[in-house]
Amino acid sequence: MKKIAILGSTGSIGTQTLAVVAANRDKFQVMTLAANTNDQLLEQQIKEFEPELAVLVDLEAAKRLQKRFVGKTKILAGQEGLLEAATYEVVETVVTSMVGFAGLEPTIAAIEAGKDIALANKETLVVAGELVMKLAKEKGVSILPVDSEHCAIFQCLQGEDRRQVHKILLTASGGPFRGKTRKELAAVSIKDCLNHPTWSMGKKISIDSASLVNKGLEVIEAKWLYGVDYNQIKVVVHPQSIVHSMVEYIDGTVMAQLGSTDMRLPIQYALTYPQRIDATFPKLDFWNCKDLTFSKPDMDTFLGLKMAYEAGRIGGTMPCAFNAANEIAVDAFLKESISFLQIYDIIEKTMTAHHVKMNPTLQDLYENDSWARSYAADLFSK
Repeated sequence: MKKIAILGSTGSIGTQTLAVVAANRDKFQVMTLAANTNDQLLEQQIKEFEPELAVLVDLEAAKRLQKRFVGKTKILAGQEGLLEAATYEVVETVVTSMVGFAGLEPTIAAIEAGKDIALANKETLVVAGELVMKLAKEKGVSILPVDSEHCAIFQCLQGEDRRQVHKILLTASGGPFRGKTRKELAAVSIKDCLNHPTWSMGKKISIDSASLVNKGLEVIEAKWLYGVDYNQIKVVVHPQSIVHSMVEYIDGTVMAQLGSTDMRLPIQYALTYPQRIDATFPKLDFWNCKDLTFSKPDMDTFLGLKMAYEAGRIGGTMPCAFNAANEIAVDAFLKESISFLQIYDIIEKTMTAHHVKMNPTLQDLYENDSWARSYAADLFSK
């Protein structure tokens, strides 16, 4: 019986993690749950899974739940409560599925407390990859990727000598606008962006997928997860999302992981590694598989991927600035304050204005994140 914590339990990954738990009650026990503002859904989750501790980061949401909840679960609020949920003594594995930079502090706290990490918060490695991976090694904890692409790569590396890796082949669906020109993207709506062809995801990651920023974040994440150079990471557009990613070795062998487009598969693997257990969700049916196609990404139209490679290669605090500017820009787009293409403008201008600091401390990263958010917000407010 593995004891787990789920940070971001009311989001897409969090709810699917709980679906895996519900199907395997004899294997997992939820000890802590944490969410941001959705007190009603969190209350339902508490009643079903009976954690010892539950947290709402938003203070008003926490007050609402504390006022009406009757039960054994302890209800906490704010960042302090979130950190307690991440470091809860009996927890063995923490699923970090919070969105954005907000996932960094609780992830580091969990590592410091000796917890294995089922990582769904890619921004943690984007902004602080070197620090996080070094800390995980010092503490002897595992970082197990939950992203379907990185879970695929992780599986393709099992039993192999990583010194013999030639390239990481990171697949991308291409999002809802694959094949579109910049002119065609000028007037796309929020609804258009959320209409992903193969995956059902939260709003922020859906916008990132439409802009290919999400794939750029995964490129930076790959550098830290697998210890490769950026010239060894190649993005391959694969609209069917059947091949979740591949690894090419120095002898030309390419190993691929295939599966259904269901996030419960990588979530379950991260929770059970190094074992596998039966799946209660649909498996891949090759008799009904469509043709599999592969192509180059259009980085001249979808600038998010190009700028991510640039930020990663520059290093230091630049990936942090890239991520912060994107978070502000996506939020502005979702509030209909800017157009889709202006997301790229805000990221580019923030990166251009940023003074990079190499070998940053954690405090440097917090300060840089704050600066980049302020700078990006000023850009669209003008």
